[in-house]
Amino acid sequence: MRTRSLMPHLIKSFAIKARDYIRGGDVSIQIQGLLKTIGFDADLIRRTSVCAYEAEMNVVMHGGDATLTLTVDTDRIVMDVKDEGPGIENIELALQEGYSTASEEQREMGFGAGMGLPNIQKNADRLEIESERGKGTHVKISFGVKSDGG
Repeated sequence: MRTRSLMPHLIKSFAIKARDYIRGGDVSIQIQGLLKTIGFDADLIRRTSVCAYEAEMNVVMHGGDATLTLTVDTDRIVMDVKDEGPGIENIELALQEGYSTASEEQREMGFGAGMGLPNIQKNADRLEIESERGKGTHVKISFGVKSDGG
């Protein structure tokens, strides 16, 4: 296994399909496994996985098809999620805990607690959201990586 100090720049893209509840969460599991293999610390992997899952499920529930692009360097991890969905009407409101636009069907499946974007905001070092009604959403989630001295 490579140590992080020798790790090259890594970019990997993952497709996320809208309304694919069966595979929802698979991308975040793949990202978690990749970060474990690289050797990042458990807390960073947990925070990154939480954000990946929340972003992925927001696409599954609300967005159109999307691409999540993971960029890993020795000093940062960035997830760019770009979807083709309807966009977020009010980003400030969407960032409030408990606010949800989930359908009744989605709530019956256990989703729609209104914690997706707030959980991302709590776990990421930086969250940027750009959205336009009818044109989709771009979410950029960033994490700083502490040096382990090696």
